[in-house]
Amino acid sequence: MNTATVFAAAFIALYVAHSVGDHWVQTSHQAQAKGRPGWPGRLADARHVLGLTITKGIALTAVVLVLDLPVTALGVTAGLTVDAASHWWADRRTTLARLAQLTGKAEFFALGSKVTDDNGHPTHLGTGAYALDQSFHHLFLGIAALLISAL
Repeated sequence: MNTATVFAAAFIALYVAHSVGDHWVQTSHQAQAKGRPGWPGRLADARHVLGLTITKGIALTAVVLVLDLPVTALGVTAGLTVDAASHWWADRRTTLARLAQLTGKAEFFALGSKVTDDNGHPTHLGTGAYALDQSFHHLFLGIAALLISAL
C-alpha cells in the first residue's frame, strides 16, 4: 500500500471524526466556555480537545484495522498531537481572531456576528469566524494525515 493511499484514508477518517467530535461530542458548556479568558476557558477548551482527539483516535484506529494500513505509533502520535494542539489554539477564539486580523480577514471573521462571548467574539454558527475556524482545522487535519502517512 502506498503512502498516498494511507494519507487519503487517514484524512477521511480524521475529517469525519472532526465533524462528529466538533459538533456532537463537544458539550454546550465547552462550546460556550472554551473562548473565555483565563483558566476556565483553557480547561473547557482542553476538555473539548480531549473528547475530539479520542473521537479521532477511535475513527483512525477503525480505519487502520479494517484497511490494514501501515502506520507507525510515531506517525499517529505526531499527527494527533499536532492536530490537538492546533485545535486548542484556534478554539481559544482570541488567537484565531488575531490571525484573521493579521491576514486581512478581520471583516470576514466578523461577518454574521451578532451574538458574542465575553471577549466580543462570535459564538454561533453561520459566521465568518466559524468558516475560518473550520478551514483552519481542516488545514491541520491535512497536516496530521500527512504525518500519519509519512512517519
